[in-house]
Amino acid sequence: MNALEVKNLTKAFAGIKAVDNASFVVPEGSVFGLIGRNGAGKTTTIRMMMSIYLPDSGEVILRGTKVGQDFKNKVGYLPEERGLYKKMKVLETLLFFSEIKGVTGKEVQQKALQYLERFDLLNRKDSKIEDLSKGNQQKVQFIATILHNPEFIILDEPFSGLDPINTNLLKEIILEKKQEGKVIILSTHLMDFAEKMCDHIAMIDHGKIILNDSLKEIKEKYARQNVSLTYSGDISFLKSNPIIEKISDYGNTVGIKVKEPSHIQTLLKLLVEHNIEVKNFNANDISLQEIFIELAGKEEDTLEKEVHNV
Repeated sequence: MNALEVKNLTKAFAGIKAVDNASFVVPEGSVFGLIGRNGAGKTTTIRMMMSIYLPDSGEVILRGTKVGQDFKNKVGYLPEERGLYKKMKVLETLLFFSEIKGVTGKEVQQKALQYLERFDLLNRKDSKIEDLSKGNQQKVQFIATILHNPEFIILDEPFSGLDPINTNLLKEIILEKKQEGKVIILSTHLMDFAEKMCDHIAMIDHGKIILNDSLKEIKEKYARQNVSLTYSGDISFLKSNPIIEKISDYGNTVGIKVKEPSHIQTLLKLLVEHNIEVKNFNANDISLQEIFIELAGKEEDTLEKEVHNV
């Protein structure tokens, strides 16, 4: 069952389409990834879903009914552009944002203190927001997003400014909320995070949805005849080999697409013959990063052709 349905959303600014006829569905109890490069249209799409922007056309359906004010009351929203009152203290900030959502009392205060302790901020509960580092301000805003126990959690680039330890903690809490049955929409340009966390993906580029499916289905579709390889050595000899269709190089890890399924075994044999130390050889595997580059690259080619034809 789908919690949200985005239908043909379009939004233009000064005649330029930021979002162009975008459609996708967000299933119940899932982590849904809205992914794409910076400026692709992710934030504009989310702002239309939140009714911060009114779409030029299209609509958002919440469990069968057009989204209204009641949706905002069910959402915890972490915007890309953070908005905290700098003169307020940390704990009072959290309680203030929770009160706006209609949640008050000792229980929410206790929960706020527990989250502050978990994020190693308990000793800063009486500090002013302006006295915190950007990373700590980010943690406070994340806590404010989830403190009132929303049904929907919408996170726009939530890992920005966080160190690896706090990034991992954020991921833990997001997955905990998924286990509680919350619907989580994660907007990010970081493909590795999306790949590790999301059940379903909508990929947006130049305002258009260019991919929309479960992560499992996406990877099965694009991974055919592809090998994910981690190695030590020099594999430059592969570049001129007739069995190779494409090599996507990420340093010591590469994605290699062969021309025929039978060529996967040939590839492994070639690597052994050339004394390449094979650390990881995953047949029929592909990263979301590789898929994005392949699809967004096609989009760029199409745009260039359109420009030249004008």
